Amino acid sequence: MKKLIYILLACFLAAAWYGCKKDGLATDYKKFYDGHELTYTGAVAQAIVQPGNLEIGLKWKASSDPSIVKYVVYYNNGADSQVVNITTKADTIRTIIKNLQEYTYSFTIYSYDAKGNKSIPYELNNAKAYGPVYASNLLNRGYNATTPYVVNGDGSVQLNFITPDTINIKTVINYTNAAGVASQLSLAPNVNSITLPTYKAGTPITYKSYYIPERTSIDTFAVAQFDTFPTIYIYVKCDKSKFSEVHLPQDVSTYSGETTISKLWDNSDGPQGYPNIFHSDGSYIPHVLTFDMGQSYSNLGQMEEVGRNCCNNPDQFEVWGINSLTGATTTLRADNSGWKAEAIAKGWILLKSVTRTDDGQAALKVDLLSNPPPVRYIRIRVLHTVTGSGYSNMSEITFWNKQ
Repeated sequence: MKKLIYILLACFLAAAWYGCKKDGLATDYKKFYDGHELTYTGAVAQAIVQPGNLEIGLKWKASSDPSIVKYVVYYNNGADSQVVNITTKADTIRTIIKNLQEYTYSFTIYSYDAKGNKSIPYELNNAKAYGPVYASNLLNRGYNATTPYVVNGDGSVQLNFITPDTINIKTVINYTNAAGVASQLSLAPNVNSITLPTYKAGTPITYKSYYIPERTSIDTFAVAQFDTFPTIYIYVKCDKSKFSEVHLPQDVSTYSGETTISKLWDNSDGPQGYPNIFHSDGSYIPHVLTFDMGQSYSNLGQMEEVGRNCCNNPDQFEVWGINSLTGATTTLRADNSGWKAEAIAKGWILLKSVTRTDDGQAALKVDLLSNPPPVRYIRIRVLHTVTGSGYSNMSEITFWNKQ
């Protein structure tokens, strides 16, 4: 009986001690939190970083907690912060942290209710702000060095570029159209060519490319300077209405009064028959004929020759040019071995030596001497014909000036 009393007394004392200790712990806990229990608001979710130019955009899914009145973003180890107040309900919250350095940052986002209770932290690391260092390393999109451009028959010009970096978003192209109006087009990154509807020959084309550092970027960066596209040459047909015959000493005569040199610029289409042709006499070969284009051309670039529809077509001939006939008259016949040296001594320039391997009828277009001097007067020296006769026949000759 005495032993039972001792056991009951021990249990009572233990219960009393535990109750006192529990009350003390509870008091200490409330004292530590200033008499209040700790309450967490709903945290943010699915936050992403949007890099920019000395700024960073942050976007996250709004908390479903209706008590939240603001979000606070801390960075620079908590030394700086930005408050995003909630005025209307939205599924997505956005903010931009400005005035940053070109650096990699970490951000911590909390949500707060009106009583100051906050959520658990949401951390974002390796968030990069870009700036002048990044921009200084950007280059304009490269053009196709093999075929930088194609001049189309309708006057339009196609510019060809190479495939850009994946973060290129556009390349702006400035040019002057045929009417002399400054124009601009934008080349998308997923295509490698762009067509200028019209283009004023001889005017510069400049271009600048734009990039984003990452796919989620909120800012676009441009290359510092415009680059100049390779010079585009357009071939402009020389005005045949200004052409006229010239008869220098030792020039070849014509077969008849109907087959004069002027038949070479009557704008006939395709090989012609007698008498709608130039037809030389048959006295000797090689022989030479001369004409005036009516004006000086600074960059004579191409020539096309069309033969007769049957025979006596030149398959070997030379094209010579000069800008003035003063002192340019040669004394030797074109079949003289010294003719070429005398022509050069008199100032004539060999623009092209042509050899045809066909019957000489179809139109044959050839490029002339690159970077020639100004030329107004042309001499055609026929060296051989497909028939091997002393006659030469041609239907049409056309020249183009490169601009």
